[in-house]
Amino acid sequence: MSFRNIGMLGLFLAACAAAATARGATDPSFLLTATSDNFGSYFPSYLANGYFSTMTSPRGTEPNRAYMVAFMDYDKADISRPAAIPGWSEIDYNPGGGWLNATRLDKKIFADYSQTLDMYDGTLTTRYRFDYANKATDVQVVTFVSQANAHLAATQITITPQFDGSVELTFPLRLWSEYQPRFPIGSMSGDQMIASVIASGQTLDNKPIPTPDRAAVWYPGYTQVLSSDGNTKALTLWLDGRAKQGLSMAEAAAIELPASLTVENVKLEKTHDLLSLHITAKVKKGVTYTFTKYLAASRQDWGGAAKDDVVLATQARQAGFAALLARHRATWNELWQSDIVVDGDPQVQKAVHSDLYYLLSNTTVDTAWPMGACALTPNYAGHAFWDSDSWVFPALLLLHPERAKPIVMFRHRTMQPARERAVQYGAKGTMYPWEADPQTGVDNTPHFAYGVYREIHVNADIAIAQWQYYLASGDTAWLKQYGWPVIHEIAQFWASRVTYDKAQDRYEIMHVTSPDEAYDDVPNDSFTNAAARKALLIAIEAAKAVGEPADPQWSNMAAKMYIPFLEKEQRHLDFDESVPHDKITWMGSSLAWLMYPNLDLPMSETVRRNDFDFQLHELKVHGDDPNEMMMVMLAVAASELGDAKTAGDWIQRNLVGFLKPPFNVRTETVANNAGYILATSAGFVQSMVYGLTGLRIDDKGLDAAYAPTLPPTWTSLTLKRIRFQGKQYDITVQRDAQGKATLIRHAL
Repeated sequence: MSFRNIGMLGLFLAACAAAATARGATDPSFLLTATSDNFGSYFPSYLANGYFSTMTSPRGTEPNRAYMVAFMDYDKADISRPAAIPGWSEIDYNPGGGWLNATRLDKKIFADYSQTLDMYDGTLTTRYRFDYANKATDVQVVTFVSQANAHLAATQITITPQFDGSVELTFPLRLWSEYQPRFPIGSMSGDQMIASVIASGQTLDNKPIPTPDRAAVWYPGYTQVLSSDGNTKALTLWLDGRAKQGLSMAEAAAIELPASLTVENVKLEKTHDLLSLHITAKVKKGVTYTFTKYLAASRQDWGGAAKDDVVLATQARQAGFAALLARHRATWNELWQSDIVVDGDPQVQKAVHSDLYYLLSNTTVDTAWPMGACALTPNYAGHAFWDSDSWVFPALLLLHPERAKPIVMFRHRTMQPARERAVQYGAKGTMYPWEADPQTGVDNTPHFAYGVYREIHVNADIAIAQWQYYLASGDTAWLKQYGWPVIHEIAQFWASRVTYDKAQDRYEIMHVTSPDEAYDDVPNDSFTNAAARKALLIAIEAAKAVGEPADPQWSNMAAKMYIPFLEKEQRHLDFDESVPHDKITWMGSSLAWLMYPNLDLPMSETVRRNDFDFQLHELKVHGDDPNEMMMVMLAVAASELGDAKTAGDWIQRNLVGFLKPPFNVRTETVANNAGYILATSAGFVQSMVYGLTGLRIDDKGLDAAYAPTLPPTWTSLTLKRIRFQGKQYDITVQRDAQGKATLIRHAL
């Protein structure tokens, strides 16, 4: 589709999407709004399309860091980390008394302030009257990163000055300096890390919002600008850059001025920290002027150089903001046709929508890129954890399978470094790292977290996700070409990693780190052993599906896999009984994770109840600042037990403290506000999709493995337009005439 036709297409799409857009404008569950009361507690959100992003800021115009998918900085002593690309969303305005972005945030200066994140349309709109130095200007800023044109974004500022006179505006591409001090995280121990941070004048203590903590560790990588320039007549800017020791990238901006504007001067500014067009113009009182900045971005293996981005940006300008926005809105509105609708709890509904918004903002289609644990931000260094496979992937699989697929494709694409890592640790097959670089797949776990190299359940988590994709898609050709190689070599890993105990006639897995990570180097972690068992069983079934031979050992190993169990109390153990279970951890225990939907270890109702009760006890006695993943698991476990009230209570706990204002950014724990952790958003979605519904993806299909539950105050829960094996359904949990929760499927 040529950009020359976008104008007409945009008008058509705008008309077609009018009803859908109206829903977003009137449905409060899609709207998150900041007021001037948030000036002191503003926790930034971000706008993104899975390929690149920009952070948000209160004025809507500040210089904000931006990031690009799997675009990594490689420093010799450091772990890989996302390189901040030149900030593109900045615009500044000076009515004569001072620059907008340099003026303090004050309720009187920024009067009648509001900033709304419209999740249905994927837009951020900021409005206020900038009243400073005896000059007032009504300001509106609209910014989006296009879902319809992945290389494009735009930000538009509309000003209505309440005076006659001369004003200045700048439209920069902000060039970031390399973060200092950089720490040799690739080789530092935990104690050395803490000492170095303190010596630099920083701390790793929890900090009150809006100040993010852990910034001393999760700092951004560096993009060096190799060449840059602009054209004052064409009103364009462009640059080529390269991440430190990494890939190349490019950006270009095209500026659109209002036709009625009297321009006095346009000059190009080039300094060490910005590339900008500086415009001086005359304005009249009460007249509205609209300025638009169109941005095109690309990176190596995704798009071209700066000259190509200039073409994209100028074509977008020719098409116009309205057309570009209409296509973007229409794409977002179509995404929302697959939805989770909660009837009876507006707070939960809004949280579900914000979690889905953040997941969709960070997904790509037809790629082999994973999702960083903390989205398109520098937190957790943008690495791929088991979060991608076990948390994000299942949350997307039924609602947006095309956006789940890149996660499993990433594991196929990065098999070779996983093979090399297996050799390094004396194993066979593939041994995927705990923290994988999202571009290369190479292990980039910080040295201070070195012990998690034993957290090898990630290898089973990956195999389970591959099999889940096959079951949900029914795509045998995909399984044979992509899924089976991954599943097969992971099974080889487990076969080489288990130990046979002849005296007990059982297989064991020694020297592992539990998901409750304070327990490092323990024997027979129950979650790890159960996941390995399932991975071996999956390999047997996958071999049958693709007509390949299965190793005869796999069946015997799976059948005799030891999963620690306490007969007297009729419950599972976290790990071998020889290890004391006495540490204070954020989980307290990991028994609830045996009930995790993707694993769902078979057990009697009595054992399930006893495991759940033990988990609650240990969370109270040995838990500290619980991770939100635990809140999710308790909601799922209560649902499996048919305890609707308790499930609802734990769902409510997911709303308290974890959602940072004003835009429901989820943090890993209430106290740890590093922010943007997608696993917890995905987990909350999973508690709806698999917890309350009781649905499982297994060899029976989309199976109602448990009776559905509905919290007492809810009227219904609907999964809208889910997709399974090429068919579409609405699935609703509602009460029958006797008040019992029932599950109804409606084929579309």
